[in-house]
Amino acid sequence: MVYPLYARQWHLTSTVTTSIFAIYPITVVGVLLLFGNLSDYIGRRAVMLLGVLASLIGVLCFATAGSVSALLVGRWSMGLGVGLSASPSAAAMVEFSDPLRRDRTGGAITIAQSLGLAAAFVLGGACIKYLLDPLHSTFWILSGVLVAVLLAVHFLPIHTSAEASGPWRIQIPRVTGELRKTFVVSALSMSTAYALGAITLSLGAQIASDLIRSRDFLINGLSLSLFAIVSGGFAIIGKDVRPRSAITVGGIGSVLSMGLLLISSLLHSLPAFIAATAAAGFGYSFLVLGGFNELNAKAAGHHRAAAISTALVLAYLAQSFSAILLGVVATKTSLGTAICLGFIGICTLTAFAITFNIMREP
Repeated sequence: MVYPLYARQWHLTSTVTTSIFAIYPITVVGVLLLFGNLSDYIGRRAVMLLGVLASLIGVLCFATAGSVSALLVGRWSMGLGVGLSASPSAAAMVEFSDPLRRDRTGGAITIAQSLGLAAAFVLGGACIKYLLDPLHSTFWILSGVLVAVLLAVHFLPIHTSAEASGPWRIQIPRVTGELRKTFVVSALSMSTAYALGAITLSLGAQIASDLIRSRDFLINGLSLSLFAIVSGGFAIIGKDVRPRSAITVGGIGSVLSMGLLLISSLLHSLPAFIAATAAAGFGYSFLVLGGFNELNAKAAGHHRAAAISTALVLAYLAQSFSAILLGVVATKTSLGTAICLGFIGICTLTAFAITFNIMREP
């Protein structure tokens, strides 16, 4: 929500603001590649504590930032934190759940993400509108939230029965032969969702401000929060949907959302923009549900975090590439052209995901 303020007050281009966004998923990719299996050996809690602490340091960089360099360092630290905590938290959701309800893990993960995103958009918009120093005050609030999360993680079980034996060593995440077909579909599904998220999160506030011409940051935040609210709502409704069906439905929703976003930018229509963000939440929810649930169901416990890490590597690469590419296009040409390119990209990823989903064996 604050990216348009940085752009206006510090005279930044779309390339710079999307690069600030993109250094986060790029860092996540590096951490997942090197440390994706770490929690399989030393425990979920230990790695999650390190991850949340790194995220807190990154947020404090934003809370005190006075230059783009500080923002880049902060985003790097946030990427380090999420890279460390993403796969062990997803694996912990499976291992600490009732065995009869483990197929609903993807829904729980999506709901958790949705609650966080919705709060970020709404509180971010409110802080920008009502607080005196929105570039910094927003992140002081977030740092308090992360301190609470750090304390909560401390009380999780230290070890689980699913941990791997032997000493840990750096091992590039890989997928075993029997899991590869499932992995391809899950990775494509999650990559499409994360690319869609990159467009909404890195450019959404700028689109609302420049193309929709809405200058009320609270209204813009509420509009963008629909992405998270709808995503969380359908994660609850769709938790029992078969993964194969969820992937197909999510792909269709993603294409619809990009079409509506394109229409909203051409017509400068706030209602169409609101519909686009809601459709994006719908598509994202089902794509993540299908991808996570399929992978969780088929991966062995002692390789689960590594398999999730590998899928997340590809998803975050899609997210970072999308953000940087569209930012460069928006700077060199126009924001409208970037949206057109995003529409083509999401359609292409969706076509591959649905095709491989239909072709593989039940």
